[in-house]
Amino acid sequence: MSDTLIETAINHHQLMDTVTENKKKTAKKKADKPAYSKEMYLSWYELMLRIRRFEERALMMYGQQKIRGFCHVYIGQEAVAAGIESAIRREDAIVTAYRQHGTALGRGCSSRECMAELFGKATGIVKGKGGSMHFFSAEHRYFGGNGIVGAQIPIGTGIAFAEKYKGTDNLCVTMFGDGAARQGSLHESFNMAMNWKLPVLYIVENNGYAMGTSVKRTSNVVELYKLGASYDIPSEAVDGMNPEAVHEAVSRAAEFIRAGKGPYFLEIRTYRYKGHSVSDPAKYRTKEEVQEYQERDPVKMTERKILDNNIATEQEIRAIQEKIKEEILDAVNFAEESPYPDPAELWNDNYLQPDYPYIRD
Repeated sequence: MSDTLIETAINHHQLMDTVTENKKKTAKKKADKPAYSKEMYLSWYELMLRIRRFEERALMMYGQQKIRGFCHVYIGQEAVAAGIESAIRREDAIVTAYRQHGTALGRGCSSRECMAELFGKATGIVKGKGGSMHFFSAEHRYFGGNGIVGAQIPIGTGIAFAEKYKGTDNLCVTMFGDGAARQGSLHESFNMAMNWKLPVLYIVENNGYAMGTSVKRTSNVVELYKLGASYDIPSEAVDGMNPEAVHEAVSRAAEFIRAGKGPYFLEIRTYRYKGHSVSDPAKYRTKEEVQEYQERDPVKMTERKILDNNIATEQEIRAIQEKIKEEILDAVNFAEESPYPDPAELWNDNYLQPDYPYIRD
C-alpha cells in the first residue's frame, strides 16, 4: 500500500473515531438535559440528601455507642429509594431487607421516629422493639425491614396476592439484595406470582457483594435480571446510581403490572460505599473501585445536574441542605431525650389467639 493510501486509511480511522466520540458526547449531552420538572429533581435531591445525612449521623451515634446491635447503612444506594418513590403511589406497598433506613424514609416515615428506633426508644417507629433491621409502618404501607435473608420475597408475594384478591390496582414492591437472589424462596415466589399474575414488582438491589462475597464468585449468572427469564417475567437491568433511570424503569414496570399482566423484575445495579454492616472493614474490594463509584455519587451528580441546567439556584440548594441538617440534628435530640420502653411492653403487640389448641398450662 502506498504512503498516500496508508495516510488516507489512518485519517479515515481517525475521522471515524472522532465521529464516534462526537456521537457519544452528543448522546451524553442529550442525556444530561433535564427531562423532568424542577419539583421532581428537587424532591429526588432532598430525599437522597435526607437519607445520606441520616445514615452518616447513625454511624456517628453508633461510634458513640448510643446505637447498639446491627446497623446496615444505605450510603451510596440513595437513588434507588428516590427513583422508586417518585414512580409509585403511596397506596402501594413496599417490603424489603434489613438495609432499609433509606427505604423507610422514602416511604414518608419521619427522621425522628426512625432515629428513635435505632436508639431503642419508645418513640421509635416500632416502639423501640425492632432496631435497625425491623422498621414497620402500616400507615405508610411499609412492611419491613426483614432480618432473615430472602424472607421478604414470599411476604411481598403474599401482599400482592392480597391486593389482587381485594380487587385493588395497588402493587407490592418487593426488594432484596443480590445475596438473597440465591434463596429458594425467590424461585417459589417467582413461579407463583407468574402463574397467578400477581401485582408484584420484584427488585434486586445488586450492590455487587451481598454480605462480602462478589456475585461473580457465587453465581454463574452475573446479570441477575436474567433469572426472570425462566418464568417469562419481563426483566431488565437499571442504573441504580441515577434516580432518573430508576424512576423510568419503575414507571414502566408499574404500568405493566397495573394493567393486570403480572409481575415484573428489575435488577437495579447500585453500590454501597460502606461495609455490609458497621463491623465490616470491606477488605474484599479495592479503594480504587470504591472511588470509581463515588465519582458517580447520586447525591452529588443530581446536585450538579440541577445547578448546571439552572433547574434551581445555589440558594435553593443551600436551603435544602440547611433544612436537612436541622432535621437530622432534631431527630438525634428527639431520640436522645425519648424514654426507653417500659418492660411491660414485652407483653404488648404480640400475636395472640385465645383458643389456640396446642398450648398447655
